Amino acid sequence: MSMPVNPALIPPGPSGIPAVSPTQRTSRVGDTPSGPAFGAVLREAAAPARSVPQPVVFSGHALQRIERRGITMDAETQRRLGEGVDRAASKGSRAAVVLVDDNAFVVGVPSRTVITAVGRDNMKEHVFTNIDSAVIA
Repeated sequence: MSMPVNPALIPPGPSGIPAVSPTQRTSRVGDTPSGPAFGAVLREAAAPARSVPQPVVFSGHALQRIERRGITMDAETQRRLGEGVDRAASKGSRAAVVLVDDNAFVVGVPSRTVITAVGRDNMKEHVFTNIDSAVIA
């Protein structure tokens, strides 16, 4: 009784089945590869995403404190607050006090959320706890 021959087990070459026919070859030695270089693709994949930073948002509590304490939130103050949060995030901060002029904002950095705000008149009464950084913006 003879065993059937499995073509997958026959080595390629003159006596066997060729592994790839000459018309199926995708590249040859000396051919110039097409597409982006591997190094460029790797650098792009490893680089942090460069997107426009998300705006800073305010919790309900923070909005109440801003209103009650008469803190002015003009475009320049919001821009500087956002830059301070960006700097804290670049250092790996989780919770920061960002000082803008005479105001202090306690910010949850990953969520970019202002938790509370304190004006100059109220700063002497407050102790900031559970923060890991302070930024002067």
